[in-house]
Amino acid sequence: MHRVLVSLGSNTCPAAHIRWASQRLSLLLDNARFSRTIWTEDTRGTGIFYMNQLASGYTALSADALQQALKAVEQETGRTKPSVTIDLDLIQYDQQRYHLTDWTRPYILQLMDCTYPCCNRP
Repeated sequence: MHRVLVSLGSNTCPAAHIRWASQRLSLLLDNARFSRTIWTEDTRGTGIFYMNQLASGYTALSADALQQALKAVEQETGRTKPSVTIDLDLIQYDQQRYHLTDWTRPYILQLMDCTYPCCNRP
C-alpha cells in the first residue's frame, strides 16, 4: 500500500463539491482522513475564493492510475475553467512530492499544521 496526500479545492458550490469529492475519495483510498476546510483567495489575485481541504490515505494504485482516477472524479462534476467545481491534485505519493509550488502556498502549510490525523507531515 502507498501513502498518499491529495489536495481538494472548489470555487463553485464549494461545500457541496468538497463533501461529494470527500465521499468519492473515501471509496478510492483506504483509511481516508480529511483535514478541516479553509477559504483561500486565488493565488493569481483574481478575487475568486476557494474552499480547500487535504485528504490522506492509502492505495494499491500506482501514482499514474491514482492521478487518472482523480481526474475522472473531476470530470464527473463537469469541471470547466474558471468555474472549478472540484480540483483534486495528488501532492504526495509515498515519499515523492508533486505540485511542488503548492507546498509553499499558505493554505497547504496551514492544513498541514492542523491537528487532524491526516496532517502529520509525511
